[in-house]
Amino acid sequence: IVRLGGERPIPVDARLVAATHRSLEELVAEGSFREDLYYRIKGVELELPPLRQRREEIPLLVRHFVEQFCHREGIPVPQISREALALLLDYDYPGNVRELENLIAGAVSLADGTIEAALVRSLLGSENRGAGPEALDLGAVERRHIERVLKLASGNRSAAAKLLGVDRRTLHRKGF
Repeated sequence: IVRLGGERPIPVDARLVAATHRSLEELVAEGSFREDLYYRIKGVELELPPLRQRREEIPLLVRHFVEQFCHREGIPVPQISREALALLLDYDYPGNVRELENLIAGAVSLADGTIEAALVRSLLGSENRGAGPEALDLGAVERRHIERVLKLASGNRSAAAKLLGVDRRTLHRKGF
């Protein structure tokens, strides 16, 4: 690469990993994806069925996402009740693994030592059932999470900011 305004090339060793739910070959054929780009990025293709067809992986993914989130946030790892896990196993995840990851982040944030079925049920409420763009939109997920934490903190922005591990001004900048 060459920096903007630079003259010296800088060697870079990188690997591109991409995912899509559409066939890039079909998009190239219909002219909505550049053919030259397709051949530049085409490498090993892995077809992975949706999470609802791989339910046996859900407990492992749940444990992984719980531990990953807790490690990142520096908080203790909560237990997960059998009933909560049963609900997680029964859900269809139209948003696939990303939806599970966001669901677990919300559950861990709101859990009080144990992730209970009632909490999972509330997180799987009607607002989370759609597979539309908002279901996968990180900004929308963040807004809903902040709203839940604010509700948990009885509207106290300072307490909510502390629970979220952010400065109160961050909540203000995000419109809360």
